[in-house]
Amino acid sequence: MRTKFSLLITLLFFSLSLQAQQSRRDSIAQTTLITDRPDATESPNTVPAGFWQYEGGFLYSKDKAGTSGIEKTVYNTGLFRIGVLDNLELRLGYNVMNERQELLDGAFSPEESSGIDPVLLGFKTAIRQGKEGKADLGFMGHIYLPFTASKDFRPQTTAVDFRFSVGHVLGENSSIAYNIGAQWAADEAEMAYVYTIAYGLSLSKKWGMYLELYGDLPENSAPNHSWDTGFTYLVNNYIQLDATLGSGITTDQAILFSTGLSVRLPR
Repeated sequence: MRTKFSLLITLLFFSLSLQAQQSRRDSIAQTTLITDRPDATESPNTVPAGFWQYEGGFLYSKDKAGTSGIEKTVYNTGLFRIGVLDNLELRLGYNVMNERQELLDGAFSPEESSGIDPVLLGFKTAIRQGKEGKADLGFMGHIYLPFTASKDFRPQTTAVDFRFSVGHVLGENSSIAYNIGAQWAADEAEMAYVYTIAYGLSLSKKWGMYLELYGDLPENSAPNHSWDTGFTYLVNNYIQLDATLGSGITTDQAILFSTGLSVRLPR
């Protein structure tokens, strides 16, 4: 009799636990999707536990004529974000890309580089998020594994970066976010400080736009500054579309264009 009663109590608690988890998932699913694209500024917010996000798209960039003339086409820039805890996510990223060099006469070199660049592995933790009247704070770190890259893009050493991310709500329809950190690029001996700052504006419940300044400051080289601007369209609480246009300020980049898709789903 006691055994049956204990089993009944266990099943009851298990059922209530499942109902609570489903209720929590339904509640989170009704919240607005927060992504780390399309801008260079990473948000301080993490993907909730029990959910994952895919954020990917297409990117094209080209240097100004008369310089090194590198044209880069990223057919799929992908990032998987997996919520482990409510304040911790794991991150895996990759780029499927093609590079070719423009010659001084405007023609392109017949030699091209194609494949996958080093896979990104990392994490993000939310130090503080969702506190009314206070800034959201986050920290993230990544490593880029050389052995995962295709031959054309395989460096000799591992790249590493980290960032602190901060987000402020300025008003009902506007916000500002910025990142501060550092990076050690593959096959480079010097460290570079990294910064981004982005202003976001909600145009409606579906449409948003942003304007961003970002760059890096190497220890022994000239600083690199760029800008971009873009739009987002929230299809629903699970799907967002985006488009971005940008260029270099103190770099040789003539144009950058990207478009992409972000999707959030329960695990």
